[in-house]
Amino acid sequence: MMDSLPRAETKTFGMGKINRLGKLRGRAVQKMKAVLLNKGWLYVLVGFLLGRAVILSVVSPFAVAFIATLWVVHKEKAAKSMLAVLAGAFSYSAMHSVFLGMAMLVFLLLAGIFKNAHRQQIIIPLFVFLSTVAPRLFLYSINGQLSSYEWLLLLVEGILGTVLVLIFMQSVPLISPKRFKPALKNEEIVCMIILLASILTGTIGWEVYGASLEQVFSRYFVLLLAFVGGASIGSTVGVVAGLILSLANVANLYQMSLLAFSGLLGGLLKEGRKPGVAAGLLVGTFLIGIYGNATAVVPSLIESSFAIGLFFLTPASWIKTLSRYIPGTEEYTNEQDQYLQKIRNVTARRVEQFSDVFQALAKSFSNTEHDLEDDMETKRETDYYLSQVTEKTCQTCFMKERCWQKQFDYTYSLMEEIKEDAVGGNTLNRKAAREFESYCVKPQKVLEAMKQEASFFEANRKLKQQVLESKRLVADQLQGVSEVMEDFAKEIVKERQHHEQQEAQILHALKYMGIELEKLDIYSLDKGNIDIEMTAAFYEYHGEGAKLIAPLLSDILNEVVIVKQEEISPFAHGYSFLAFGSAKEFVVQTGAASAAKGGGLISGDSYTTIELGAGKYAMAISDGMGNGERAREESVETLRLLQQILQTGIPEKVAIKSINSILSLRTTDEMFATLDLAVIDLHDAFVQFLKIGSTPSFIKRGDKMLKVEASNLPMGIVQDFEVDIVSDQLMDGDILIMMSDGIFDGPKHVENTDLWIKRKVREMRTEEPQEIADLLLEEVIRTREGAIVDDMTVLVVKIEKNKPKWATIPAFSTEAQ
Repeated sequence: MMDSLPRAETKTFGMGKINRLGKLRGRAVQKMKAVLLNKGWLYVLVGFLLGRAVILSVVSPFAVAFIATLWVVHKEKAAKSMLAVLAGAFSYSAMHSVFLGMAMLVFLLLAGIFKNAHRQQIIIPLFVFLSTVAPRLFLYSINGQLSSYEWLLLLVEGILGTVLVLIFMQSVPLISPKRFKPALKNEEIVCMIILLASILTGTIGWEVYGASLEQVFSRYFVLLLAFVGGASIGSTVGVVAGLILSLANVANLYQMSLLAFSGLLGGLLKEGRKPGVAAGLLVGTFLIGIYGNATAVVPSLIESSFAIGLFFLTPASWIKTLSRYIPGTEEYTNEQDQYLQKIRNVTARRVEQFSDVFQALAKSFSNTEHDLEDDMETKRETDYYLSQVTEKTCQTCFMKERCWQKQFDYTYSLMEEIKEDAVGGNTLNRKAAREFESYCVKPQKVLEAMKQEASFFEANRKLKQQVLESKRLVADQLQGVSEVMEDFAKEIVKERQHHEQQEAQILHALKYMGIELEKLDIYSLDKGNIDIEMTAAFYEYHGEGAKLIAPLLSDILNEVVIVKQEEISPFAHGYSFLAFGSAKEFVVQTGAASAAKGGGLISGDSYTTIELGAGKYAMAISDGMGNGERAREESVETLRLLQQILQTGIPEKVAIKSINSILSLRTTDEMFATLDLAVIDLHDAFVQFLKIGSTPSFIKRGDKMLKVEASNLPMGIVQDFEVDIVSDQLMDGDILIMMSDGIFDGPKHVENTDLWIKRKVREMRTEEPQEIADLLLEEVIRTREGAIVDDMTVLVVKIEKNKPKWATIPAFSTEAQ
């Protein structure tokens, strides 16, 4: 029947069968997990085996410690487990079951009496000590055995029980159905192994085809954990499990060496997957076995073979699940990365929500911009104005009924026409004035009232305009904050990128040059934002990072790369740390010169240069109105606000409008300042000028002189203004000259200042920014015969193509193997 089906249908049928088998297996695993964990039968099995566990022939501290742990952690499962302990103890010997029964009874009495006591986790180990020592002391007294040896065993058993309850309190919760912690600590792993080894002690004497079960399972756990955690975990498991099992049977003391050595070899050979780890156990078994009894080699090999069989039958999904809890594994790293990514996504969503809130607030404030232009608002203002005038004049007039009841429209339109001239401060229209005088019986009184009310009307309108401008300021600032937070949210969710191809190329090229890397981390290869870190060993460091590695990276990545940081080891062949990053395409040199009016110490001009990050460089000059301390305060405050706002990432236009509103709203005194701002992108030399009441700037390009200007009033004078941005593309070798009005308007007896400045700069035989600034300031002062009639500031910037000290080195052309 199957042969008659088409090939595609046969394949679909086979896949469906596999899926059904997978679902059935998953259901079986879930059902077994529910029975063992949720119903508590796993604790019953553990209790049974711990009831049989005996070390040093007569010492049994495991069962009482386990019951005490369940009493604290899972009290509802303690009753079943106590019965299982008694059953396991009875299968070992009747006297052993009597001892454990008495010990558990003493523990229950103590725990019941002190059930309301505080700090149960501290007094429970004390109860375990008493419940272990008291029954054993009673049984020894009955048999008349109370020699020093029995006293020693009695104390050892009590102390071991106290220690084991502390260990089980850390390991028993790990096998519960819910795990909230993402990884196991090393201490928790050791405690878990002690619990497993204690459980295996209860299987001593059980054999299958001549193989001891405790040895089979102990070697299986060593294989499993060496495969998951490597040599350190494998050897640790071997030592702990072998020590506890050898205490149960002193004749098997060499088993500790076998398990520890096998765990170490298996961890070292884990790159060979399961066969490699299994080979480590076989080699360890054979090498340890030949030093012992030769007749025990074959049984030991059989036990190892059984353990290897179980290891190969272990599903990969179980190993993968276990790996998520062991630090250092790939699954654990992926789990941590997923957790961190989830945290980043949650944080980014919260930031985006805040950004949306600020966006909505900005829209709500900006929706009021048309209020003053609205016809209804104008109508209301006119009604309010005329009502104030008529209240003072027409209310007591005997012609009130005629004007405002019988001829309302004519009276309203006539006074409205006169109101426009009165409010605007213009001379009244003669025609309207004559018509009003012939119509109104008290024209002079009404006109005086209208002129008086006009001042209040104008003040009210200015107040409303100021409120509107404040709303616009808030809207612009909220919009700017929203954009900054949106960009920040995008940066948060950026993951570390993988660059396997470039990494292999870099490793191969450096290896060809004789530089062996210990570690290479590539965080970013974005244009202008390269971020690479590496650790390498040098016999003697002679600047290879800047001379060899950086030029090589520049050729591979097709971008100028420089050393950002280096930490060189003082020892030969020591590991040195090197960090590389993008070099800016352009660099700037700056020079500045200034002088205060009359040669004083305090100038009203201020200037600053600002590194904005992201490869942007800003220069600014501010000129406070007037001279002296007051003007200095204005200019310094303007530049301080500018620097703080720009460094937050808010756009330049929004920053300048915010500063303008702050200067105009924060005080009733007049406080004006000019601002001349230039922002250069050092990646492409693109420059933006924002000139607020400032003088023109000049760009010297070879023998040419270019003028840059814009028309904006000084900051703080008007509330509502638009910032004109002038953009230009700078070239390699360009010189940008910015100045205050003291320089631009300073030359005496010069009709065309533009041509004079262009000629003076063109005639200078230097291109050093500082020399140009000094010479220009000196030339202006010379025209005044040494007199300084105003504050003067000149700021000169030269932009040049970045030329690294070391030329690029071509990478080895053969592809990386």
